[in-house]
Amino acid sequence: MKKPTIIILLLLTTQMTWAGGGWPIPKGKGYFKLSEYFIRSNGYFAPSGDVIDIATAGIYITSLYGEYGITDRFGVIAYVPFFSRATLNEQVDRNGNVLAQGNAVNSFGDTDISFKYGLITNKPIVVSATLTFGFPFGNDQGGETGVLQTGDGEFNTMIALEASRGINGGKGWINTLVGYNNRSNNFSDEFRWGLEIGHKFGKKWSGGIKFYSVNSLNNGSDFETPSNGIFSNNIEYLSFTPEVNYFIKENLGISASIGGALSAKRVLASPGYSLGVFMTL
Repeated sequence: MKKPTIIILLLLTTQMTWAGGGWPIPKGKGYFKLSEYFIRSNGYFAPSGDVIDIATAGIYITSLYGEYGITDRFGVIAYVPFFSRATLNEQVDRNGNVLAQGNAVNSFGDTDISFKYGLITNKPIVVSATLTFGFPFGNDQGGETGVLQTGDGEFNTMIALEASRGINGGKGWINTLVGYNNRSNNFSDEFRWGLEIGHKFGKKWSGGIKFYSVNSLNNGSDFETPSNGIFSNNIEYLSFTPEVNYFIKENLGISASIGGALSAKRVLASPGYSLGVFMTL
């Protein structure tokens, strides 16, 4: 059994409410990002929390993320994974005999649309509420065997509160989040919380680290999806994601991150990476 040290899980829906913190997007302003996420793993967090060996699985997601302010308090957010690819490697024995053929599926991915409203603004601590709708546009039974997934097949609705405060004269920030995710199709609901600490370094660099926790309420079915999936029911994890941003121009930059976890259940167990290009209005 592998030691659960370098561990990553895909944070699809968490990207939605976790980008801008408690600050609402001002009217006519926006943030847009094109990014690529990928993970390959031959380990899987079992329901017990132990890491077990599986056939090497991979997922690659190309997505667009956007925020736009309708008013100074109200904005719209979208996460659109317009190309998702899930793979399963060929399995061979020590003599080179094929035990199972490789497999792959390409499709659109599960998409999130959010509406964000500033409850407390122009104060040292700002607070926003976000309502997120998750649409199951991905494939939850892909490939020849039906075990590959680019989505979980369930519609979800999440309400979240985010509170933020600037630090060090506005050069740094602290964001916090609590949320409740209601899931359909016999999936268990989830309680979520998050913490982000970040800072700017001169005019060109900024960075931070995000902690995010998903906790299943275990009030749905106890069914399991295939062990090479990352969209299982009753997923749980406590993740950490360092991120760095470099500004090519004042309104244009690139970002990179690598995610890990302190503990997890029912997710792939290997490092995952993200690289993106962003612009602001």
